[in-house]
Amino acid sequence: MMNMSTEQVILSITEGRTALGIEFGSTRIKAVLTDETTAPIAQGSHQWENRLVNNIWTYTMEDIMTGLQACYRDLARDVREKYGRELTTIGSIGISAMMHGYMAFDKNGVLLAPFRTWRNTITQEASEKLTELFQYNIPQRWSIAHLYQAILNGEAHLTELDYLTTLAGFIHWKLTGKKVLGVGDASGMFPIDTATGNYNQTMVDQFDGLDMMKEYSWKLRDILPEVLTAGEEAGTLTEEGAALLDASGLLKPGILLCPPEGDAGTGMTATNSVKVRTGNVSAGTSVFAMVVLEKELSRVYPEIDLVTTPSGNLVGMVHCNNCTSDLNAWVNIFKEYSEAMGMKADMNQLFGTLYNKALEGDADCGGLMSCCYLSGEPITGFEEGRPLFVRTPDSRFNLANFMRTHLYSSLATLKIGLDILFKEEGVTLDNLMGHGGLFKTKGVGQKVMADAAKVPVSVMETAGEGGAWGIAVLASYMRDKEENETLDHYLETKVFAGEESVRIEPDAIDAEGFDRFIECFKAGLAVERAAVIN
Repeated sequence: MMNMSTEQVILSITEGRTALGIEFGSTRIKAVLTDETTAPIAQGSHQWENRLVNNIWTYTMEDIMTGLQACYRDLARDVREKYGRELTTIGSIGISAMMHGYMAFDKNGVLLAPFRTWRNTITQEASEKLTELFQYNIPQRWSIAHLYQAILNGEAHLTELDYLTTLAGFIHWKLTGKKVLGVGDASGMFPIDTATGNYNQTMVDQFDGLDMMKEYSWKLRDILPEVLTAGEEAGTLTEEGAALLDASGLLKPGILLCPPEGDAGTGMTATNSVKVRTGNVSAGTSVFAMVVLEKELSRVYPEIDLVTTPSGNLVGMVHCNNCTSDLNAWVNIFKEYSEAMGMKADMNQLFGTLYNKALEGDADCGGLMSCCYLSGEPITGFEEGRPLFVRTPDSRFNLANFMRTHLYSSLATLKIGLDILFKEEGVTLDNLMGHGGLFKTKGVGQKVMADAAKVPVSVMETAGEGGAWGIAVLASYMRDKEENETLDHYLETKVFAGEESVRIEPDAIDAEGFDRFIECFKAGLAVERAAVIN
């Protein structure tokens, strides 16, 4: 990535050498326009929020369509204000969104049931039965779990079912007329056979062979999107699609689109973490780690979700609902104290001071223990959470240990999941790329993560651009890649070449201390369980 002059950028815009990425996140739709070096040159956004309707977390069709148009309109305004040009053509486009969920359509393209997002936890029976059938972990949020739960519930709309897709797949279909999906997003609908880069045929046959499937005229492959790999062409913007995206009518049809992807795949792309033996950790309100695996796992682990990179490599994903919320609440208590003492609190300084103080604490936190569960945590079997802090009468209770405890607690459940990969499966990693709020205070969250995982952790000097930029990069890769050039080679040599990052190695003493803390944390979950019950 290199910086171009304003005149060069204007030429990129007018000659259509740009790439546009649009990602539908849970609270914001974001668009990023890049030049031919993949550097961001303009952006747009639109705030939105899911709604609970009849106990289903959903977004309405109007939410989706108006949100798409509002986000694009904001991007076009940014281009106009920065460069004095109207956006009439684009070199390539990519669509990304939250993975999983359930969008079911009839043969006329009519939505048969309200969009069920990944956030819904209404498919436990289906999840358990499919995991047993396939001997492969099928989380509740996966599309196949939603489909099977609808079958188990005997939902009437299934007799009319013609197409099942994700949010990204739906938007792409509306723009291009193509019922396709990138392999990374598809891997959150149904298990992927990494040898073929397509749905696992054995499991497809198992599903189609279920007794309850005899009631329906369709087979699984009839209703699922075609699977494409990063770099493949996935259709062009139709006249209807151009009118849908740009209500002003200025954008011309014919623009090439890359395969639509999920937010996990775009996150891996945006952090240069698609290569085998690499991974990334996103740590904020929630925390998840994506580890690109060299081989299949030896058995099923409910704590580990298996998805793929946009290139189809197998990825082990550990997802935890809770990370920094409880830690942030304690920092706010210190803010209130400072203000009560007549000192105006600068939050960056406050976070920096308290985080760095944690580094002075004992390696095992001196016998203190906290549990950061504001909400339920499936990895450890909690449907609800109760944030708590516990200490023994003889523990070393000081500020450094207190802050260190809450930093450790933020990553404790993630470590439990990662330890399965590292200790049970012998997975080896060369590097983890850290991003998100936990890593903003230089060196602190990064060091704690390295000690927790016992893996070097790197943080880029420049802030990551996020998933919308990641899908724009995938759109550029499709258009600009050399013959037989892999995605990881393209990223390393053309996108991240010269990008500086800070790398921290794990410290043996502190890593051992984190291990002792984890044993205390696991034992303390009995206290957490009692708090939830009462």
